[in-house]
Amino acid sequence: MRAMLLVNPKATTTNQRTRDVLIRALGATMDLTVEETGYRGHAAHLARTAHADGFGVVAVLGGDGTINETVNGLLDAEEGEVAADRPALLVIPGGSANVFARALGLPNDPVEATGVVLEAVGRDRRRTVGLGQALWDGHSRYFTFCSGLGYDAEVIRAVEGMRGTGRKATPARYVNTALRHYLSTDKRHAAMRLEGPGVPPADGIFMAVVSNTSPWSFIGPRPVCPTPWASFETGLDLLGLQRLGLPSMLSLMPQIMGTRDTLPTGRHLVQLHDEKEFTLTAERPVAFQLDGDYLGEVEQVIFRSTPNALQVLA
Repeated sequence: MRAMLLVNPKATTTNQRTRDVLIRALGATMDLTVEETGYRGHAAHLARTAHADGFGVVAVLGGDGTINETVNGLLDAEEGEVAADRPALLVIPGGSANVFARALGLPNDPVEATGVVLEAVGRDRRRTVGLGQALWDGHSRYFTFCSGLGYDAEVIRAVEGMRGTGRKATPARYVNTALRHYLSTDKRHAAMRLEGPGVPPADGIFMAVVSNTSPWSFIGPRPVCPTPWASFETGLDLLGLQRLGLPSMLSLMPQIMGTRDTLPTGRHLVQLHDEKEFTLTAERPVAFQLDGDYLGEVEQVIFRSTPNALQVLA
């Protein structure tokens, strides 16, 4: 089986020695070509090249950002393609959160995860997953596990700014940044409106979480599940917050921490499950993120479900 392995040399939780060990292990079972990513968008370019050159597998050793780029490269091809027409995706977690890999059931440790994916390769054990798609300002991009507008994207923007100064994006840093940022975020003037085909319209939304699977994120080993019914086999889910005051947040937080199978409750919540399409429109620019990657401020995003988009070895 011909496979191209995309390695992010700046991945948070791996070093050169670990990467060499993992590459040797993968190379022992596959006809492996190794490429290192060197700049933003490079993984997408390499994935497109692998698809065009007939590779059967594209593997990623990196975090959620590298995986997102790779997925978008794999789907950037001729219209009418189905999952079986594309190289299968294989992921080994190397980032700070690794939400997509963990949502697939992989261990968070890259060495342990390699053992699991090698077993999947040996048995040709594949899973077909759906993706989300966001369209805004003439742009289109797929996401594997989540998108967000408002407060959560503001926190990601702040953490990315810290990473730019050399600090690591640890779970503790995300939590501390979220707490500090909460004190200064606007809790009185909601900007967003939800609408779409067959979707009950809702106004006054401060923060919107759009999910393609659950969990939405992790705090260390503990999953955070604001949309517990979301999965790779259904459409998109949404949780919108119409209040950001302390009482509302104190009521919500215990309901979304840990593995859950019940939806959070509250009069200030807007919720959707298994939707094909909906739109979030803001009366002023709001922060926007996809798969934990901050993409700037937007005033409107259309979200669509893309079922059965990709085969994953897991």
